[in-house]
Amino acid sequence: MDEDFKLLEPMDLITKSVDELRKIIKEKNEKAQKKKLRGKGKANADHKREPTRRTEMEKQHKEKELEHDSERSDVMVLEGHTSEVFACAWSPEGSLLASGSGDATARIWTIGDGPFNYTIPNVLVLNHLDSQATEENKDVTSLDWNREGTLLATGSYDGQARIWKRSGKLASTLNKHEGPIMSLKWNKKGNYLLSGSIDTTAIVWDVKSGESKQQFGFHSGQLLDVAWRNNDSFATSSADSMIYVCKVGENKPVKKFSGHQNEINAIDWDPLGSLLASCSDDTTVKEIYTIKWSPTGAGTSNPNQQLLLASASFDTTVKLWDVHQGRLLHSFNSHREPIYSIAFSPNGEYLASGSLDKCMNIWSVK
Repeated sequence: MDEDFKLLEPMDLITKSVDELRKIIKEKNEKAQKKKLRGKGKANADHKREPTRRTEMEKQHKEKELEHDSERSDVMVLEGHTSEVFACAWSPEGSLLASGSGDATARIWTIGDGPFNYTIPNVLVLNHLDSQATEENKDVTSLDWNREGTLLATGSYDGQARIWKRSGKLASTLNKHEGPIMSLKWNKKGNYLLSGSIDTTAIVWDVKSGESKQQFGFHSGQLLDVAWRNNDSFATSSADSMIYVCKVGENKPVKKFSGHQNEINAIDWDPLGSLLASCSDDTTVKEIYTIKWSPTGAGTSNPNQQLLLASASFDTTVKLWDVHQGRLLHSFNSHREPIYSIAFSPNGEYLASGSLDKCMNIWSVK
């Protein structure tokens, strides 16, 4: 109880009712617990690792164990990481699945003919823990394949972007950010790589030269996600609750969006570049960490399949949505910890998810 009172301001004790004080304590406790788990925005100066299990979730997990065990036959589970899985991405042809983790590695899993052929995937490990890395900056926070599937870019908590060949050889390292990289994406043409950092900036890299083409510093808070709209324009989201649409060569945002009341964890353009989805901590139910559009519907190579939006949440579930009708289509419930990342396979038939439980799951959405 004494620890709870430390969360209150002196003025609260004078002006608030008992019920209001209880509400303040509850909200601050939940916020503190959430920060311990958060893979994004770890902005403490000492960058110390925090405990990662939430007491309040343990009961929920135990209650769901039987349900999870019965569903695991419908999901392929990839195990091998020794820490949380922050990022996952399919190669364009769908035979490889990459994952990034807090264990200082990215892994490339060979899926082959499909996730459910019951063969053990081959794994290539890309080690990020070099002589300059420490326990506090080793996390691989983001990764993305170029359009040809020949190069994999990874972003790390050490502030470096790295480009790897498909064979696992390190091709180049990009240095300019002054803080951890939280997101990075290739444009479709493959000549630019876009990275967003806790240092509040986004950088467009000229991949061929390895140099920064332009740095964008519009946000006042940590930059949490980036998303290309086309080869030259992109959106950024931040802890400042703002979204900016920017264009290479322009010194001011082309457009800005406000409305969220808290940090915006993730953004994603639909395949046509006409809709921008965003998710934030301002949800009244459960925090949604990330969202992804399916590579289906108009403007994709799978035009006859329905366009879907997937969301991954702190409540350990992945949900599929029919956006046009605002309807929940399905909920996947096999992870036992919060989910940080999701990625559709190029044919839109599978969905991968990475979690605090150190596993990557592959679900069939057919």
